[in-house]
Amino acid sequence: MTELLAAYTGTNETVLDGALVLAIPVAVLGGLVSFFSPCVLPLVPGYLSYVTGVGGADLGEARRGRMLLGSLLFVLGFSAVFISTGALFGGVGNVLQEHREFLTRVFGVLTILLGLLFMGLVPRMGQREFRFHTRPTAGLAGAPMLGVVFGIGWTPCIGPTLASVNFLAFNEATAGRGALLTAAYCLGMGLPFILAALAFRRTLGAFSVVKRHYALVMRIGGVMMILTGLLLVTGVWDRIVYQLTVWSAGFTVGI
Repeated sequence: MTELLAAYTGTNETVLDGALVLAIPVAVLGGLVSFFSPCVLPLVPGYLSYVTGVGGADLGEARRGRMLLGSLLFVLGFSAVFISTGALFGGVGNVLQEHREFLTRVFGVLTILLGLLFMGLVPRMGQREFRFHTRPTAGLAGAPMLGVVFGIGWTPCIGPTLASVNFLAFNEATAGRGALLTAAYCLGMGLPFILAALAFRRTLGAFSVVKRHYALVMRIGGVMMILTGLLLVTGVWDRIVYQLTVWSAGFTVGI
């Protein structure tokens, strides 16, 4: 395993090596699951109304340009928070590189526990959000700040998936790669929000279908985190990363 880790970390200076090829899809899927979770999806009309300054009943008739700009500013707000956190985890991972093998297994166990938490199979002891008594101004001017508040608040359903992605960011062991990984998470979470803004009435029907299958969404997210945790704990993650690094060596671009 030591030789394997040395081979992996030795190629850690490329933008898209085996680690990110494996971790980015996991992060994007984590973002999608977070968006469709019961803590976020039902609130989408309210967020859109707030960030555009348009009443909920009038969202379907609002100008697309305003809806697009408001949703983009909101997504950029929470992305700034999440990406900064990912960079922090990646930077700390670089400092603690010598303990990487042990910490990877610790985070693997935590990821498994978070998966069980996400599925509702263990008691939720830390599910409270941070609350702010002041609200940003409604409309486009307050949209980025509302996104920041949303990101800092960490709703209960987002916490487990985002924490799992941050554990992977730690595993990347550089601030830049950690930021890139959490940016992928933000893409998975933010893109559906933007699409909802552009086609509000059409997406209402699709969202109603998802709402009827919340249990399935939570199971998919939980199973994904548990499998990722098992890969980290058993060391299979590093083996897959090494194989992908070898395979993708000819397609990487040096930093």
